[in-house]
Amino acid sequence: MAAPEPPPAEGCRPLGALLAGIAQAAYHGNAAVTEELLRQQLYPEAAPEEFRALRAKMGGLLQSIASADMDLNQLEAFLTAQTKKQGGITSDQAAVIAKFWKNHRLKIHESLINQSRWDNVLKNMSWRVDLKSQSRHVDQINTPVAIVEMELGKNGQESEFLCLEFDEAKVSQMLKKLSEIEESMTLLTQTT
Repeated sequence: MAAPEPPPAEGCRPLGALLAGIAQAAYHGNAAVTEELLRQQLYPEAAPEEFRALRAKMGGLLQSIASADMDLNQLEAFLTAQTKKQGGITSDQAAVIAKFWKNHRLKIHESLINQSRWDNVLKNMSWRVDLKSQSRHVDQINTPVAIVEMELGKNGQESEFLCLEFDEAKVSQMLKKLSEIEESMTLLTQTT
């Protein structure tokens, strides 16, 4: 049985909240979380310059951790190096940062991925096969057609819908192209 974790030092609680505030502003687009708000709420006794330096240091560390998408082993090595660095962080601060990253890594990573997309992505796709009941040409009646509906968009924005109709030849052509794409991706991701 593992020993219970000691309660966090009193000075660590505001640091965890500061990291959460930095993440809200930088990664989740919450413009209401300002530097002044964080200082007033978390470090009211700190001089503005002192708080600005702490916020910049923690913001820089969080940015380094997030941009590298550090796993827990990388994080431990990084934070250990930061505690040994002149003007670095304390071991208590390193523990708070590690706990914060462990709890928020996935959301921050997802936010960074969404922010880095400059175009729409495929959010959903549905399909069905219909038989043509009307056509200009009699020989096309009762031929199967695939109806494909794609939902395109960015997270947090209204989606666009694209509806496509494929006859049997177009479906075969599309499948061939998708197979070529799959082969190319497989070749690129294979490790040698």
